[in-house]
Amino acid sequence: MLLPNKDPEQRRLRQLAVAGIMGVVLYSCASIGHPDGGMYDDTPPRFLSATPPPGAVGNTKTKIHIAFDEYIKLDKPGEKVIISPPQVQMPEIKANGKAVVITLNDTLKPNTTYTVDFGDAIQDNNEGNPLPDFGYSFSTGTAIDSMEVSGFVLNASNLEPVKGLQVGLYANLSDTAFTKHPFERVGRTDSRGHFIIRGIAPGTYHIFALQDADRNYYYNQPTEVIAFEDSLIVPSMEPAIRMDTIWKDTLTIDTVIPRGYTHYMPDDILLRSFKERYFSQRLLKSERLERNKFSLYFTAPADTLPLLEGLNFDATDAFVIEQPTGRIDTLHYWIRDSVVYKIDTLKMKLTYLYTDSLKQLVPRTDTLKLASRHRQKSEKELEKEREKAEKDKERRRKKGEEVDTDSITFLPVDVYCPSSMDVYDYITLSFEEPIAWYDSTAIRLEQKVDTVWREVPFTFGQDSIYLRRFNLLAQWEPDASYRFGVDSTAFHGLYGLFTNRIEQEFKIKKLDEYGQLFFNIAGQDSTAFVELVDGKDQVVRTVPVVKGHADFYFLKPGKYGARLINDTNGNGVWDTGDYANKMQPEMVYYYPQVIELKANFDLTQDWEVSLKPLDKQKPDELKKQKPDVDKKKKDRNKERDAAMRRR
Repeated sequence: MLLPNKDPEQRRLRQLAVAGIMGVVLYSCASIGHPDGGMYDDTPPRFLSATPPPGAVGNTKTKIHIAFDEYIKLDKPGEKVIISPPQVQMPEIKANGKAVVITLNDTLKPNTTYTVDFGDAIQDNNEGNPLPDFGYSFSTGTAIDSMEVSGFVLNASNLEPVKGLQVGLYANLSDTAFTKHPFERVGRTDSRGHFIIRGIAPGTYHIFALQDADRNYYYNQPTEVIAFEDSLIVPSMEPAIRMDTIWKDTLTIDTVIPRGYTHYMPDDILLRSFKERYFSQRLLKSERLERNKFSLYFTAPADTLPLLEGLNFDATDAFVIEQPTGRIDTLHYWIRDSVVYKIDTLKMKLTYLYTDSLKQLVPRTDTLKLASRHRQKSEKELEKEREKAEKDKERRRKKGEEVDTDSITFLPVDVYCPSSMDVYDYITLSFEEPIAWYDSTAIRLEQKVDTVWREVPFTFGQDSIYLRRFNLLAQWEPDASYRFGVDSTAFHGLYGLFTNRIEQEFKIKKLDEYGQLFFNIAGQDSTAFVELVDGKDQVVRTVPVVKGHADFYFLKPGKYGARLINDTNGNGVWDTGDYANKMQPEMVYYYPQVIELKANFDLTQDWEVSLKPLDKQKPDELKKQKPDVDKKKKDRNKERDAAMRRR
């Protein structure tokens, strides 16, 4: 039997307690997530402890447990986490609640310091806040090696920061260590191209960078990107003091506190990465996409054309040979004789230079069978097409439409002749097939003087590289009107077609529509050239450096960058490096600012190419490899600001 509660005060307190509990339950059910405009957690996970503890010596355990103060996750551990010395067998790296668990599958080396660099891979589970530059170390010996070296890796051809390259050290100073043995200590470049190698013992080292395609930690494939430093690296350290500033607000300093730290050197190593030229010569592909043309593709350019012998046709003077790249690596063979190109399968012997197993160029002969992919139409199919064309003409006649009974198929030509032409530009005619012959007297160029068209001199001829392109050049007068004309039948193609009449009018731009840019350059080699680039780092124009000057005339208004190539061998192009011969790639420098050029404006800039370190030369506007940013944090801040504005 239940006894009545005789104390009214206790009954009242009990009722309040129940109401409070119900209120909490209801609030929790209605308050999932952050309230609108609330603050987000921007703090990264905090390290608590590790087994074995950081800096442990005499360690024999291959399983590492690192604990944090909140639940964590790992972002791209295979890409961002790097263990030194490098592990041949892939380690297991997993997030487990509030911990990271690492299992090393390689046998531990004696008397060796092991370091694990996480970069920014460790993040809190909810907001994704990264713990930056977190590292862990232990030793299998009696002491921890604590030296560090750091620096940057840049692409040698354009000074772009290179992300994800391994950077490694060798105490073995043999020239063959890099090509036969794994790195002894290793780090990895981040999105700024920056690297740190930790856990180094005192000594003298060679340093290299490597895009390790086969993950063996040494250079054994010619397609891998590499970098090397000519000088030896000697790690050192010294005590130093830095000033930490505490701000009252964004404008007022509260306190400046001196803090001691250890300065590890060198911290300014700069490696210029490159890919060696790979000259393995072989026939990559042969194809016959059209009946009257077949193509040969080689893996590298050669010095001489291959020799071709027809087996079911006479190859003597049978082709017009086109090199569309300007080099002997891609060849198009246009077949002159219709008797030959009507053969369904052309059989031939091809003799060319081939790279053997000793990397020597030797002659090699292959037998090729090139079948046409375009089947020749039968007479019955052609008759059906003629009947269809006649029916179409009859239908158009009944509708009252004009029908051209004597239609002529002309040789197609693409005419480049813009209505508003730059003062440095020229007219181009591009054809779909090689030209058998043309009549130069049928080509006209006239200038309008007052109201009268007067002929003006010009130069016309076949392009030096592109077989099916012809160029017309003239001394254009600014702000003048011109007329370009070609009589019908002036150009005859290889297969019997001829061109229709061409006539186009155009006007040359005024000089005040352009700007001029002049560089006074110091510190370059005797042979150098400057490439002017646009906002996407694409080359706009190239000029040689003459007596310390690089001058660019008739530039369109806009933003420009500039890079200088020290052309050591004077061949007019940037050349890569060669590790076997200890040859670094040719030096490249960037003018450290993007220049905005206006119309009708001349700008002169002084340029000391070595004034700034290479890693600080290329303007951020021109870089394609941008530093990683915490996009989630930016998005959260935008959401929070928007929510606060709605209040």
